[in-house]
Amino acid sequence: MQESQLARTRRARRVDRLLTERYPDARCELNFRNPLELLIATVLSAQTTDVRVNATTPEVFDRWPDAAAMAGADVRDLEDVLQPVGFYRAKAQAVVGIGTALVERFGGQVPRRMEDLVTLPGVGRKTANVVLGNAFGVPGIAVDTHVQRLSQRLGYTTSEDPVVIEAELGALLERREWTMASHRLIFHGRRTCFARRPACGACPVAALCPSAGIGETDPVKAAAMLKG
Repeated sequence: MQESQLARTRRARRVDRLLTERYPDARCELNFRNPLELLIATVLSAQTTDVRVNATTPEVFDRWPDAAAMAGADVRDLEDVLQPVGFYRAKAQAVVGIGTALVERFGGQVPRRMEDLVTLPGVGRKTANVVLGNAFGVPGIAVDTHVQRLSQRLGYTTSEDPVVIEAELGALLERREWTMASHRLIFHGRRTCFARRPACGACPVAALCPSAGIGETDPVKAAAMLKG
């Protein structure tokens, strides 16, 4: 039987409440002290882990602490520091480009509007929503690989387009919950609902998930798979 929008909304909000209980410490796992640091860390996090980014950014922010310093950075020096995060040449260019754009167009400050953020080099809606939600308190849904995978498994969307997923997930959840709901889905994706083989038998939302059973269903075995 096809699920109505109302039923899907109620289910999505119930799932989010259960994930809140499971992950009370859900948060952005990138280390930052200000909007610029979060913006750069999020750009650097593409195709790598937050742990690796957090190990790399202290030197980045020590040597290039503001937009002007980033704009004037020697790209080769940046590349040397960014090698551990992968795609370091493109990311070094993005850091310099972001610094330059911030200095030239935004007075050296990270803008607070989506339409401005996405004009920066290497910044898409996902990165912009991370910055808006965690640095400025503006609710946003950051659709990374975990949010996309879980939104599909939970039956919230059938789309592969992050922009469509953002809109469809946003329609199911209260706006004030968008940022934290994203974190809870990411936590769940990293710790329980793995890409290759989810730990279904230890999942707090299995009873509400149309994909339940695609992974390990034995509760003991599934519990042993959990991370974090």
